Order: sequence, then C-alpha cells, then structure tokens
Amino acid sequence: NTCFVKCAECGLVYQNPQPEQSELVERYDGEYFDYEIENEDSFYNLMKLGLNDIGFFEIENAIINKCLTSGDKPSFLDIGCATGRLIYEMSKRGWNVKGVEVCKASAEYGIKERSLDIRIMPFEDCCFQDKSFDVVHCSHLIEHLTSPDSFVEEASRVLKPGGLFIITTPDIGGFQSKLFGSEWRSAIEDHMFLFSYKDLKTLCEKKGFSIQKKVSWGGLAVGTVPAPVKKIADKLVKVFNCGDVMCVMASNK
Repeated sequence: NTCFVKCAECGLVYQNPQPEQSELVERYDGEYFDYEIENEDSFYNLMKLGLNDIGFFEIENAIINKCLTSGDKPSFLDIGCATGRLIYEMSKRGWNVKGVEVCKASAEYGIKERSLDIRIMPFEDCCFQDKSFDVVHCSHLIEHLTSPDSFVEEASRVLKPGGLFIITTPDIGGFQSKLFGSEWRSAIEDHMFLFSYKDLKTLCEKKGFSIQKKVSWGGLAVGTVPAPVKKIADKLVKVFNCGDVMCVMASNK
C-alpha cells in the first residue's frame, strides 16, 4: 500500500518511501502512450479551460505584442507535454513552442506527427538557455516528481524576468481531500507529493516567484453523487476556490 506522511515542520504531504527517479520514468512506457492518445482531446480541453480560468487568454495578446515589439517571438514551454497537443495548438496562436516529455512514445508522436520540438528527458536535463521562455506551463506533473524543489528552481532559471509559470495540480487543501481523507482519489502510487495551495505558494516564493492568481475546480467526482448534486458542488468550490484541482499562475522576478 502507498504510504503518505506529513512533514512535522512544514505540513507538506509526500509519499514515503519514494521510488528512484529512473523507476518513475520507466512507468511511462508504451501503455502510457495508449492512455495519452485515448484521452488527448479531453486532457487538452481541460488544460484550455484551466488557462482560461487563470486569465491567461486575457493577457496572451499583450505578451505576444510585447515580444514582437522587441523583435522576439513569444516562447511557450510545456513540461510533461505528452503528445504535444497543447503546444501544437499554441503554435497556431503565434507562439514559438517547445515541449518536454519522458514518455518516449508520446514525445515521438508529437515530433513525427506534428513536427514539434520535444525533448525526451527530465526537464532538469534539457539545459535550456537562461531566461529563454515567456511562459512555462505544467499540468498534472509536479505531483509526480521526486524533486519538485529543483524543478521549480529550473523553471525560474529558464523564464525571462516577468515570465509566467503556470502549474496545475491536485489540491490536498481542497474540499474533496477533506471529505475523503485517505481515500482521496489523488492519494495514489504515482503521486510523490500532494500540495496544498500554501505548500505550492511557499515553494514558488522560495524560488523567486510572485503568485499572481490561484483558481480551482472540481467539487465531486463523476458517479459519486447524483448529477444535480455534483453540478451544485462544482459551482460552490469555484466560488470559494476550494476545488479538487488548483491552477496557480506565478510571475518570475
């Protein structure tokens, strides 16, 4: 059984013991690619909704125009990009895009079928240039990492001053976690860390980020309650910002 413990000092919840990073990478093999392809549309739509909720599309044109004025093309990096669906769509919106993905089959699909620049390795091994991206995005990734600290530090290094870091991850401080406790659906073997907003904010600020906005969604999972009850719960958690999943937008100093 997967065991999660809470740090006595900071309250961060993490899996203990944790597998080696190499063991984690091996989990994302051919079968994982099948899962990504099967769910590609729904995952993309969820990411698009998250970006919309956090207000990214309201400021997108301003970022693009600022870059073009200075003679640069705006740059967007998606870490854990899977088949590259998000960056493929972002390229159509005027962004210079790159992706990072450890699942070789998923990355190769994006490279061959969409002509995308996707690095097949952990983010910290990519050696991107300092201050080379306007936006770094990761959706449902940071909870899978054995070293989120070094991950956020690397994101800060590759972002331009004032660049945006957008993170989507389950929220252990949300309503569903409090309701289900140890049976919470995100307390699973593949998740190394389970962040609350406070935990994520602390980590980002420690690495030089300033939090701009936090939104959340997901009141109750499909099938756990009648549809009308779920609809009400989903609306309420958005109003009170205590949903099952949170999206945080931070700015690099």
